[in-house]
Amino acid sequence: MFITRENKLNWRRILVGFVVTLALVFGGIFYFDIPVFNFLRRFDCVTCGYIGEIFGAKVWLVVSFIVLCVFYVRKFLQSKEKIFFSNIYGRVKNSYAFMVFASVFLASFVGVILKVLIGRARPVFYEALGMTGFYPFARDWAFHSMPSGHTMASFAGLVMIGMLVPRAKCFTWTLAIIIGVSRVCVGAHWPSDVILGAFIGMVAADVVRVITSTRNK
Repeated sequence: MFITRENKLNWRRILVGFVVTLALVFGGIFYFDIPVFNFLRRFDCVTCGYIGEIFGAKVWLVVSFIVLCVFYVRKFLQSKEKIFFSNIYGRVKNSYAFMVFASVFLASFVGVILKVLIGRARPVFYEALGMTGFYPFARDWAFHSMPSGHTMASFAGLVMIGMLVPRAKCFTWTLAIIIGVSRVCVGAHWPSDVILGAFIGMVAADVVRVITSTRNK
């Protein structure tokens, strides 16, 4: 999405995307978050809950790491090297599992920092007390609504998979959007949390893709 044909980051496009995302986030905070949230809450169901459990950042990281370990062991057994931990990056840099893991890790790392810095109260406070607001540097989970972690991880992982397997791009993007919407349906996030999470996930995937492609040359 933010990569040129020369496989470089298109900073102008990233800047435009950032400005649009920022506009949507502020628009959500001041105008449409509450009405859209109330509308989507009508569609809360068991399936939405399952989606959240299956596509969380921890699940993405654990599954991709396990696949990566299996790939690494297989590479080691096929090589003539006798030292198990030698040239780790050289063996795994081209694997799909590594790129997915790195994308999700980068997005999650950035997300954790932003959650603490922003300190947005989760919708549960609005539903129970009619309260919304921001409490920067709050450590409690209840004030880590923005950005959506599930959305960041899912967009990072699925956008990367879409780049690696172009035929699956339509499916991966659709699934990523469904996951993001489901986070609002279950009452875990505001729409603007999901929008910011999606942008971070997309950029993270593109950054990892460019870095790994550059180092492969």
